[in-house]
Amino acid sequence: MSAWVLPDHIADVLPSEARHIEELRRDLLDIARGYGYELVMPPLLEHLESLLTGAGEALDLQTFKLVDQLSGRMMGLRADSTPQVARIDAHLLNRQSVTRLCYCGPVLHTRPDGPHATREPLQFGAEIYGHAGLEADLETLQLALDCLKAARVQLPVVDMADARIVKALLEGLALPGDSLARLHAALAAKDASELSALTQDFPAAARRGLLALIELYGDEAVLREAQRVLPPSAAVHEALLNLKWLADHVDGARLSFDLADLRGYSYYTGARFSIYAQGANDALVRGGRYDEVGAVFGRNRPAAGFSLDIKSLVAVLAARPLRAAIRAPWRDLPDLRAAIATLRQQGQTVVCVLPGHEAQVEEFHCDRELVQVAGQWVVQAV
Repeated sequence: MSAWVLPDHIADVLPSEARHIEELRRDLLDIARGYGYELVMPPLLEHLESLLTGAGEALDLQTFKLVDQLSGRMMGLRADSTPQVARIDAHLLNRQSVTRLCYCGPVLHTRPDGPHATREPLQFGAEIYGHAGLEADLETLQLALDCLKAARVQLPVVDMADARIVKALLEGLALPGDSLARLHAALAAKDASELSALTQDFPAAARRGLLALIELYGDEAVLREAQRVLPPSAAVHEALLNLKWLADHVDGARLSFDLADLRGYSYYTGARFSIYAQGANDALVRGGRYDEVGAVFGRNRPAAGFSLDIKSLVAVLAARPLRAAIRAPWRDLPDLRAAIATLRQQGQTVVCVLPGHEAQVEEFHCDRELVQVAGQWVVQAV
């Protein structure tokens, strides 16, 4: 095998795409800062027990593991930054008030999330700790939509659900882990025959409710229909009211509901959302409420947030135009070097054309040039 062949689902990022990713990264961090979110930078590598405690089997399977040559302990390369941010909130900051944190950095996956996905996403996320009210859920959802707006995503669709609905329907049922996983998979796939077989020994009300869930998807009318057909339950009623409140307050997106969508069921504790857009094979953003995320670190307080992969986001966006720049000749002249330095200090991009490379292709659109006029170096349009 050639030395330059990279592993499957790992790729170099070339100049135009790298510039788009970096510009978008800066935009998203600026938007989060505008909401009051503070930047944190968790390490890429941690002791395995810290990285995976309470994270569930799915994250364990996605985590690369290795032995620390200094201590002999098992370490992991993070596959998701949220547990790390929860640890920071619980142990390093330990604030009593609301804490807003954001992050942006690479994560590594042992397997890609989809046929065309990378195993090295650039994960951006924002999380709010310490507030149990719907205001925090709405803030994270609105921030996610503002991030997509900055990325120039057109006509996003927010798909909403609530993890408490299925949990309420299963209350009192002691299901083994494999049976629960099969049940969740049948709901997600809307497989009525499989779901019917799995629930044949369930109480009648629970069985009717679960079978009804696979039909409860669509616009806001779904919430009214769910109130009518699902078994009476305080938890279900509250979940549906919360979804209605969020739907009434979200700006800038079309809304849909899929009450059988259980992606992240072991993670979320309340309302959750996925944001889709034209041209994307999967959700661009996933988020919601996950109040239990800090429990394993000894500080179980309310939490809500979202994350996205900037690489996947850029892949569905139109390429950004080349950056405007000034072309300058290369000459060993002090006054020319001074003129170039002044322009760069002013924030301009100045590309010096090296001798013999006047026709080279650049990552920049040189729409101006530095020329000598009456003994002075001046910028003129090309």
